[in-house]
Amino acid sequence: MPFTIRPATPDDAGTILGFITELAVYEKAGHEVEATEQTIRASIFGEGAVTEAVILEADGTPAGFAVWFYNYSTWQAKNGLYLEDLYVSPDHRGSGAGKLLLKHLAKVAVDKGCGRFEWSVLDWNEPAIRVYDAIGAEPQTEWIRYRLSGEKLKVFAGVA
Repeated sequence: MPFTIRPATPDDAGTILGFITELAVYEKAGHEVEATEQTIRASIFGEGAVTEAVILEADGTPAGFAVWFYNYSTWQAKNGLYLEDLYVSPDHRGSGAGKLLLKHLAKVAVDKGCGRFEWSVLDWNEPAIRVYDAIGAEPQTEWIRYRLSGEKLKVFAGVA
């Protein structure tokens, strides 16, 4: 099946929300989705947005998406591309569609002069890990990811 990748537009907010919800359910966290079409429009396409997105299509029908932003490496003194989410619909998994999206983003990273292309994966997501291993990506086992969110973030910031 021929796949194409195109930049997402504000009109894709509903499609992106659908993919985000499907991904969250797959990751056993569907109840955590707070995004709406309006917040997606504002955060990805609004003034001052720091994220970008593409839509993967199969014969003109949305089949997946990717959302990323740029981070910064002080050691390299270069931006890096951080993939926040990549999702391919179940009907198109195993077809090379995910690898095609990764390759597209790798090219974006190279074209933008990024020193790194990074992402996170749940430790139980073996199908994704196999793809990442197959393309030569290396797990960063020496780093532990931390997070402050919700009420804990507000309390620490002194605004709660």
